[in-house]
Amino acid sequence: MTAPETRASIQAAMRAAFPEAEARVARFYAIQEYHLGWRDERLDPADEDPGKLIRPRLVLMACAAAGGDPMEALPLAAGVQLLHDFSLIHDDIEDNSDTRRGRRTLWNIWGLAQGINAGDGMFTLAHLAIHRLADAGVPAERALAVLRRFDEIILAVCEGQFLDISFEGDLGIGPDDYLAMIARKTAALIAGSAELGAMVAGAPAPTRAALDEFGRSLGLAFQIEDDILGIWGDPELTGKPRAADLYRRKLSLPVVHALATAPARAELAALYGREPDDAAVGRALAILDEAGSRAFCLEVAGTHHRAAFAALDRVEPPTPAAAAARDTMRAVAASLIGRQA
Repeated sequence: MTAPETRASIQAAMRAAFPEAEARVARFYAIQEYHLGWRDERLDPADEDPGKLIRPRLVLMACAAAGGDPMEALPLAAGVQLLHDFSLIHDDIEDNSDTRRGRRTLWNIWGLAQGINAGDGMFTLAHLAIHRLADAGVPAERALAVLRRFDEIILAVCEGQFLDISFEGDLGIGPDDYLAMIARKTAALIAGSAELGAMVAGAPAPTRAALDEFGRSLGLAFQIEDDILGIWGDPELTGKPRAADLYRRKLSLPVVHALATAPARAELAALYGREPDDAAVGRALAILDEAGSRAFCLEVAGTHHRAAFAALDRVEPPTPAAAAARDTMRAVAASLIGRQA
């Protein structure tokens, strides 16, 4: 399939997870569809950009690279994306975020209680999507194993969110603490997308392990690069103000590193303890530069970049089509690394 066809197929599989709803509860599903970009604030049909759909695409590519039929993995791809979107709904509530993807967040429009309930509904829809694997031709025993592993991955994501919330305002956490958090919150689902795709294909354990490591390393590198862009990214490319994360007093990896190692770490902690202005942000940038925090983050991201590609090289495609799928995975991963926005 072409990239547009793949995106359309994923979206169609996501839509298939939604039930036919009677009028009394139709709005319950409509506000979930708003979050997915399928409706506007009036709940009229819309077609907003759903983003890169990296996780469900990894599901399909990993399945193909392991020698499986990616069409059989479409219900899983849908479930993975619905699970990711569920986590975003609850993230927005927990972070008190008013906007996402340039639009008002679901809870900001319909309230906290409905936001929580909509997220819970999407969590359930993610599972219902995966239950459709048997209908797509996946043996029942394999589908059950996929669902069990899916739930284990969700638990890891929730652990990551627990750590993220726990770390808020804690200026004493170190880089290892931060990396443990993003390994769960960000990397676990990316790793799981690749591993689960291989499970649908019935891949042997070494292939599943290699794809899991590939996804985990890719997820870590992606998040660390996002942290770098949040401070040093070019506003014309990122669409965010320069040093946006410093103005938000976000505890990203560069800041955590500087707070642990910079000679002026006490001053940086004091700056993070008050409302930032241009002068404070400028001084914080200088402290990060003195600590070599950008170079540290680039080195850590580079380590995970290399680990991702090394893990992918351990995947042994059983057919030429599988080898082509692995090459596509490598190209997609390369496009996510060293990005400017």
